[in-house]
Amino acid sequence: MSCQTSKDLIFQTMSYQTAYSDRADVRSAVGEIKTNLSNIVDPSLIVYFVSPVYPAAEASRLMAEAFPSAQTVGCTTAGEMVAGKMLTKSIVAMACGKNSFRSIKAEALENIREDKQTVVKAFKNIEDYFHMPVSSMSPSRYLGMVLIDGQSKCEEYINDQIGNQTNVTFVGGSAATDNPNGETYIFVNGKTYTDAAVLVLLEPSNGFAFLKTQSLSLTDKKLTPTRVDESNRIVYEFNNKPAAQAYAQALNISADELPKHYTTNPLALVFDSKNYFVRDPHSILENGAMDFFCSVKEGMELTVLQAQDIVANTRKDLEQAWLNNRDPKAVIEFNCMSRMIELGEKNQKQEYAALFKSVPTIAFGTFGESYIGHMNQTSTMLFLK
Repeated sequence: MSCQTSKDLIFQTMSYQTAYSDRADVRSAVGEIKTNLSNIVDPSLIVYFVSPVYPAAEASRLMAEAFPSAQTVGCTTAGEMVAGKMLTKSIVAMACGKNSFRSIKAEALENIREDKQTVVKAFKNIEDYFHMPVSSMSPSRYLGMVLIDGQSKCEEYINDQIGNQTNVTFVGGSAATDNPNGETYIFVNGKTYTDAAVLVLLEPSNGFAFLKTQSLSLTDKKLTPTRVDESNRIVYEFNNKPAAQAYAQALNISADELPKHYTTNPLALVFDSKNYFVRDPHSILENGAMDFFCSVKEGMELTVLQAQDIVANTRKDLEQAWLNNRDPKAVIEFNCMSRMIELGEKNQKQEYAALFKSVPTIAFGTFGESYIGHMNQTSTMLFLK
């Protein structure tokens, strides 16, 4: 069932409803969202994504005040999407009805750059709430959502620690901004955080599924990092040559041309032809070194990828996923900023958004995606039933 207003972009099922606002004033924008989500009475969870044009702390506080009975969780974005439309300079939100989940617990992680026990402490609070160890939670019954400060460079650590604590699958993305050097913010129940993350442990009432989709194909070209600064995501050498030089040679181009190929020919850690984790280059540094949006380990063989059509590949993967998992009642998508930029350059944004027009969906452009690890140039999705 869909509920449409004059904006024609508010979608509702029995348990989920989405809305957005692009009003310039944050109080007016939140007020519009509250009004347009009013069909979900006493929602248990509000997930929302906020353009950096809005004052972050005020947006977080107002969203919590607008939905006092719900847990409110979100972050800043590099572009937004609501079912049927790609947006900028907006707030998008999803209301989940009180019967959507048997249990919900959101835990903020602070000081993630320095506090190496922050994930453990968050899970301890989650265990106290659920009265059971997270290590014994069934991944078929519970799921997790994770949002991480996209400027922290802590995504690998956070995801590794999640995997060390529990078998529950966590899916999510890195908070973003349209300014590469701007602040990114995490929102949890009216509070605003930097150098932070949020873990949301959910026990859905009606099942769930995940999807990881990448519109890239494998080539036969390989690069092995032979000198790296892993913590700062810098590769000094590939194949014992300056990184930019070796990368350009693999593509048969000059190093000056390399930035034009960052999104069309990124690198990936490959496990098999359908399971790989993309590492996007960020820039060329002094002496031919390169930095990346994901960490790269020394000696880790990487495969050069070739870009494919994002809309066509995502459509194919969605059709297969929905066939296998039955039609979801709602979708939360974490879509790489690089993909959003490419869709814009190819004038495909609305065509992409239309793939989700039949189901309540919200999405944001991320600085990285999480799904059993950290990656780039990927869309990770949570399907709720």
